[in-house]
Amino acid sequence: MTEGTAQGATEGTPEPAGRTSGSPVRRLYATVLACEAIVIALAIPVAISVLDVSGTTAGAVCGGLAVLCLLMAGLLRFPWSFAAGSALQVAIIATGFMVPAMFFLGALFGALWLTAFWMGRKVERLPAR
Repeated sequence: MTEGTAQGATEGTPEPAGRTSGSPVRRLYATVLACEAIVIALAIPVAISVLDVSGTTAGAVCGGLAVLCLLMAGLLRFPWSFAAGSALQVAIIATGFMVPAMFFLGALFGALWLTAFWMGRKVERLPAR
């Protein structure tokens, strides 16, 4: 099979931007989630020492969400993962009830998540080179 034949066979089924393995848009989604995991993990000692939240509660909630962020960053190749990542953004904003600063930080990362969607749509509209 020649290179031209292999290319022609895959041209009929293009993948949307952000879903290919080396896509810069997918890397942007993963970067947002990875940075978010770090910020959420850093909220654990704040919740324990400054706001007197029990260590078990802070560890379970913030630690669990941090692990979910990292898992979602690895699962972005599946179509359902983008909806799950969006639901995760809402859950992270809700941690503001435990650590009030997370309302702001969650909204900031939610805005970054929406910006990644917007950039992905922009990339999809670009003509192929």
